[in-house]
Amino acid sequence: MLKEIEKSIRICNKCRLCKTAINPVPGEGNPDAEIVFIGEAPGETEDQTGRPFVGRAGRLLETLLAKIGYKREDVWIGNIIKHRPPQNRDPLPDEILACQPYLTEQLKILSPKIIVTLGRFALSYFYSDGKISRDRGNLLRTGRFNVFPVYHPAAALRSPQMYRDLESDILKIPGVLDSIKKGKINTSNLNLKKGKEDLDQELDGQQRLF
Repeated sequence: MLKEIEKSIRICNKCRLCKTAINPVPGEGNPDAEIVFIGEAPGETEDQTGRPFVGRAGRLLETLLAKIGYKREDVWIGNIIKHRPPQNRDPLPDEILACQPYLTEQLKILSPKIIVTLGRFALSYFYSDGKISRDRGNLLRTGRFNVFPVYHPAAALRSPQMYRDLESDILKIPGVLDSIKKGKINTSNLNLKKGKEDLDQELDGQQRLF
């Protein structure tokens, strides 16, 4: 099913981004992954290759994954936006909405134990009232998902403090995952104004992939 979603993304013309991007970036990785990483949108290198997180930010992510005993092939990596916004500008609300059915279906199939959101846009996708500086490094329960927000690797490359915070939070992931699997999770249970469950419900009777 992930391959079918990928095919749909490759011919998608639901928003303006398909007209300016070189390649769609559906996401990639282990379909049985317990850990899923979700970022904001493809950058220049990702647009050129059609693969997520393969530029400088991606190399940093791989370095940090190695510190907890993982390779990128062990996890699944994607973005909330499947085409690069021009000049890496922030994605617009209608663009996020257009891509939403794809990520919704991908996550239903993947059914990860934990979703690590990279940066503020990915956090806001799952928790509209989220604040990355406040929520980073804390496990949040949003609807059906365990969400673990961290700084975006690109931001960490620009700030030594964010780098240290990102590294510290990534190092927590094995322990957090172990607690989830043992049913000993300590989460912030959120009363969301616009959580992931709400987004799923809005799709009923609206945009469908197939």
